[in-house]
This record gives sequence, C-alpha cells and structure tokens, in this order.
Amino acid sequence: MVPPEGAEKYAFEAEVHRMMDIVVNSLYQNKDVFLRELISNASDALDKFRYLALTEPDTYKGEEEIPLQVKIQYDADEHTLTIRDTGVGMTHDEMVENLGTVARSGTTKFIQSLKESGNDDSAMSQIGQFGVGFYSTFLVADRVTVASKNPRDDAQYVWESENASSSFVVYPDPRGNTLGRGTEITLHLKEDSLEYADPNRLRELAQHYSEFVMHPISLRTTSTMEVEIEDEEEEATPETTEEAKETKGDDGDDEIEVGDDESETEEKPKKTKEVTTHSWDVLNTNQAIWTREKEDISDDEYQAFWQVLAHEATSNATSWSHFNAEGNINFKSILYLPDDLPPTYSYTNMEPVQGALRLYVRKVLIGDEFNLLPKYLGFIRGVVDSDDLPLNVNRETLQESKILSVIKKKLVRKAIEMIRQLAKDSEDEGQSEAEIDEEGNVIETEEKDSRYIAFYRKFSPNIKLGVVEDEPNRGKLMKLLRFQTSKSDGKMISLAAYFDNMKEWQEEIYVLGGASAEEIEKSPFLETFRDKDVEVIYLTDSIDEYMLRQVRDHEKKKFVQISSESVKFKDEDEDLIKRREKAYKNTFKPLTKWLRKLYTGSILRVQVARRSLGSVPAIVTSSDFGNSANMERILRAQAFQHGMDQSSFLALKVFELNPRHPLVKKLLDGCPPEEEGDEPFEVAPDILDAAWMLHDMAMLNGGFPISDPEAHNQRL
Repeated sequence: MVPPEGAEKYAFEAEVHRMMDIVVNSLYQNKDVFLRELISNASDALDKFRYLALTEPDTYKGEEEIPLQVKIQYDADEHTLTIRDTGVGMTHDEMVENLGTVARSGTTKFIQSLKESGNDDSAMSQIGQFGVGFYSTFLVADRVTVASKNPRDDAQYVWESENASSSFVVYPDPRGNTLGRGTEITLHLKEDSLEYADPNRLRELAQHYSEFVMHPISLRTTSTMEVEIEDEEEEATPETTEEAKETKGDDGDDEIEVGDDESETEEKPKKTKEVTTHSWDVLNTNQAIWTREKEDISDDEYQAFWQVLAHEATSNATSWSHFNAEGNINFKSILYLPDDLPPTYSYTNMEPVQGALRLYVRKVLIGDEFNLLPKYLGFIRGVVDSDDLPLNVNRETLQESKILSVIKKKLVRKAIEMIRQLAKDSEDEGQSEAEIDEEGNVIETEEKDSRYIAFYRKFSPNIKLGVVEDEPNRGKLMKLLRFQTSKSDGKMISLAAYFDNMKEWQEEIYVLGGASAEEIEKSPFLETFRDKDVEVIYLTDSIDEYMLRQVRDHEKKKFVQISSESVKFKDEDEDLIKRREKAYKNTFKPLTKWLRKLYTGSILRVQVARRSLGSVPAIVTSSDFGNSANMERILRAQAFQHGMDQSSFLALKVFELNPRHPLVKKLLDGCPPEEEGDEPFEVAPDILDAAWMLHDMAMLNGGFPISDPEAHNQRL
C-alpha cells in the first residue's frame, strides 16, 4: 500500500527510535515471539471492546454483532503476514499516540484509566503493559502497515513505517471501511524471515504461545487439489447430450458401440484441473481449565488436559493438584504426577523435562524453561498462571525477585503435599474391606501394588534425592520413603510403619544394604536380628546408603548399618557383655595378632565379635567411618565406568571372630603364641589354609569380594 498524497508524516519520539533499535538487535532473544506479542495485543483489544460494550452501550450499539476473534493470514507469493482482530480498534489520534511512543501502549493507558475510576477488576487480564511488544514486528518485517477502525471514529486509518526509519505516516484508508471494527497488521517479511509465511510454522507458534487465549484464533489455510472436468466436446451441444441419453439401454447401463472392424475403442484420458480452496482453521481449541473452580472440573477433563500438556493422547496422570495461591503473590496452578517416566528423563542428572512446567501470564505463555521446581521434582508437569508476575519488558526472562522465590516455595510445598496425599489415599484404599463370598469366606485376589507404590517404584530416586538436597522439606520427604524389610513379606512400608514394629527397648533404625532383597535375605548379619525378632530395613537402591549418610537420623532415631562394627542391643546386659568381651580378648589375643599380620592389606583390624554370630565362624564388617560392602560395590562400579582408581573406595574392614565356633578354636590352637621364643614358630600348612579359607568365607559373608578367587578355588 503506497501512502497517498497528503499523508501525515510524524517523527518517532527520540526514545522510540532508540527502543526500536534495542528491540530489533538485543531485547528479544527469540524472534518467534513477535507472533505471541501481536496475538496478545489483539486479545487485549478484544477484551477492551467487550468491557466498553458493557459500560458504554450507546457508543458501541450494534457492534456486538461482529464476533470477537483473531485471524491470521499469509501470502507466500507476496511475502506478507497479516494478523487481524475485531477488537476496539484505534482512532487517528490513538494511532499516533500508541504506535509512536514507547511505554504508552493503549493497554497501559486503558488500565490506568480503569484504576482511576476504580473498575480495575474486570479488565486486568491484559498482558501488553510495556508498549514495546508491537515493535517486535520489526524483528521479521522490513515494513509494517496497520489499518484500524474504531467505532468512535467515522474513518478507517492506516499507520505505516519501515524498519530503521525515524518516522511514520498516518492517513485515511483509501479502501474505505474494510474492517468494520478492529485492527489489521500486515508485515512485509524480510528475506531471512520468509518461514513466517508458512502455515505449518504459524500453526506451531500460535499453538505454542497462545493455545489458551480465550478468543478464537483462526489461520487461513490454502489447499490445492486435482478435480476431473468433462470433455469440452461432450459439453459442446445439447444435441450431444440427447444422443448420449438415447444410447442407454433399458437397464440404465451405457451401451458401447463397436466399429465394423470390431476393434476396441481406446478410453480417452480423463481431464483434470487444479482447484484452490481456502478455509479458516481454529488453532486454540483447548481450554485453560486452571481458571475454573476445581469443583466444576471432572476427572475426565483433568486427564484430557494432562494429555494436552504431555502431548500423549493415550497416557493418564497418576494424580494432580489444582490450587489458587494467595498472599504476597497470587497465581493459579495445576500440577500433575505422571504415570510413567518421561521418555527423555534420565536419573544420571535428573534435569527437568523440557516444557514440563509452563509459565503463563493471563493465559499467554511466557516460557517453559524456568526452574520453578527443584531438580528432584523435574518430572512433574503442569501450568502456573499469574496476573501479578513482574516481567522484564521482553517477557522472555522472568525477573529474579523475591516473588519468584515465593512461587517456587509454594509449588514445592504443593508438589510434596500432592505426593503425600497420593500415599494416604493409597493406604486408605488398601484398608478397604475384603470381598466375602456367599458362604462367608474371604475371596482371595491377586495382590497388586497400590497406586502410590506403583508410582514410588518409578520415582523413588527423585524423592531420595530430595531428601539429600532439600533440607527444609527433608522431614516431609522422609515420610514418603518406602522400604522392604525383613518382616514385610516383600511389601514396601513407611518409616512410620517401621516405628510401629520397633521393640520397646529399640532406639535405633536398623538397615542393611545389598544389590537386591533376595541377596540381603541370605546375609549372615540377619541371623541375630531374626533371633531377636527385630525388623531390618533393606537398602536396595544405589542412592539409599548415600542418602542415609546425609540424613543420619529420623525423628531422633539414628540409622545404623547392621554390617558395621558398632551394632548394640539395648536389651542385653552391658556389664556382662563387657566382662565377656574382656575375657575373650585375652584368650584370643594370639590369634587376633597373627591374623591381623596375615591379612595385612585387606583388613584394618581383627577382633572377637561383640555380637552373636550364630553358626558363622567369622564375618567382615565395615568400620564406623568406612564404606559398607554394598557402598563399596556401588563405588567400584562407578569408578570402573568412569575409568577411575578403585582403591580409594575400599572399605575399612574389621574382621570379627566367633569365639564359640570350632574352626576358630582350632586356629587358636594352631596359631603362633603371643610371645614367640628364640626359634620362629612354623604354622602348619593346614592351619594356614584354614586361616585363608576363614578370611575368604568372612569376606563373602560380609558382602565383600575376595581378592584372589583362583587361590580360593584351589584351597577348596
């Protein structure tokens, strides 16, 4: 459109020209956002009209017949993109003022006028409060033309400017009133921005940023197809048509004439032509259900919205939390627990899933890459929408402020509460009455994991990482932990349930690590605990022992590895134990001294076991300050994977003897005396072999690998 003679030319205010340069060169980090800005402005204009039509019905009488909508149209040949809305539109003076001054956008002025009149609640859902969003058009356009018609103005006006220009023109639209009401922005695209005249790209961007905008957003699409056309000769005269009718037989089938030579008539190729059709496709069919009251939303609607967020048409969420946060900042949110691990999720770093938590301001997407949840909750999906968020003018980078910190804290608290509620509901479901048959017998059914246990089996590493990293919420997260135990028959129980099963004298939480529950069940360390009917928690995840090193205790009860040397039982006579320990120490001193020297390099200390070892002759335990056998196994594997030296991870091992076992007594009789004479004492070969057999057996009983398996096999 060429400006007509007499078009009014205006110079941009000095700060506008500087701002346009900043907008184009540095303010917006991603030029895709221009479409979000224009749709947001269009939505604001529609909201303005709806409000003014209610408050000034005489001024806008009859205008309500025009539907409120946003339309996007492209022309790939002309390299143009047009966004049109049926909002309130702009008068001549508003065009000059709003499009020629930064931070003086119509939205800002409109909201200010509402505040002054006290009517701010009905139109505060408008996002364009910085006045620079419009200028993002110059990220992709060499020239921008704006046509607008306001019901308060008789004429339709055009605003036009070129990229990097210091001026703009405004003139009456020579086409007349083509809009009826609203604004039409036409972008003449740069050579490097022609992708924005592609329908697939436009659909992708509009649905990404504006899929929950209240007003319908339509994209004009073009399709071309081949259609058959009748042969011109057949269409030539009515007589031809009549002759064709006469050749039909009684049954309605066409008769085929055959020439004298009885040769088959070749069928003529069908003629086709290209037909181009146009249609308007609505892009934002999904509803922003988080703005509704949760009592009015069905479970099916929540699940359908989950599928929209997850882009998975067949999956369901395990649970969700829909809430309104009020206080220093108000926001609405829906958080979802997924049914399964996201395909791209990895436990090696637990980085948040891309786009898992979307941040909206008044239903317009600001971004989905904000760290609104800690790493351990990165699997949670959902939306956060606020009218109060402070935004930088480009809306792409949320200001790091105290308000953002408040949002994070509330989201974490709600996420943990959602998981806690799932656990509670699952326990309540598990306590439901059993089914009884007609004869009064309990109907046995195959026992399945509860909803929480099914969730926990997949996401327990996340909760455990939270226990390690999130100290303020550690107590709440500890209550979400579940473990198999020596008395749970394969089921997973909470620490609260373990406390209920503790002996009256018991002051510690007993744990034992291993690669699996089956492996732990075979451990000799459990013998004494089975005899005493004391429950032991099984640590089968690689993160378990690391977690308990950080935690140490829960509700003032200390975690104790039963494979460590310091295990004690409060129900035993401590004085009797000490006297017996002293007597054994003196009696077995020659043996402990000899074995300590013999096992140099693999054993830190040799001593008589303080605890009862039952039928086991000896066992290797870990020092109170060293790694357990299970932890050593994990660290060895990690060191091997990363090509690191494994020796630094070796546990400080303590060799404990069972003073009541015949093999230990035999070794005592055959070992060198405590004080050797002038001639060196020679240990019998069978005693030496038995000592090494005892060493290997104790290492294996303790869960440690033996250093020389080949020599061990030869001794066997």
